[in-house]
Amino acid sequence: MRARDLAVKYETVSHATEAMAAARLMAGHRLPALLVVDDDGAPTAVLPASQMIKILVPAYVIDDPTLAAVVDERHADKLCKALAGRSVRDCLSKSDPVPPVADPDATALEVAALMARARSPLVAVVETDKAGPRLLGVITASHLLERLLSAAS
Repeated sequence: MRARDLAVKYETVSHATEAMAAARLMAGHRLPALLVVDDDGAPTAVLPASQMIKILVPAYVIDDPTLAAVVDERHADKLCKALAGRSVRDCLSKSDPVPPVADPDATALEVAALMARARSPLVAVVETDKAGPRLLGVITASHLLERLLSAAS
């Protein structure tokens, strides 16, 4: 099985997308991450759902998790206000590397190795031709795992 056969259409956002819209997209489709693309559609970053959650949690709770127990649900509902006025660009970690990109002819094992090395929940499958890079789709960790397990049966 080749990467082009494993790739599926996947939601993408731009750096300028509103953070709240990105969070709703993740939640609505239960996505582990979003692929961030430039104006030409080339992958530039992966925005994990865990990074969005980190933005919602106040720093004092991250520093002292015991404080989370004293915040009631009424106040917890206000956490999403942390996304107001932010863009996807604001939510990305400065230390995040370029997203893992697989060649369309890469094998499932090559994609798995790339995903493991990058510790990314997804890999973009990009074909490059004279017109430049073109996103064919994305392979998520859960989809890849499903395919590898089915091959083992």
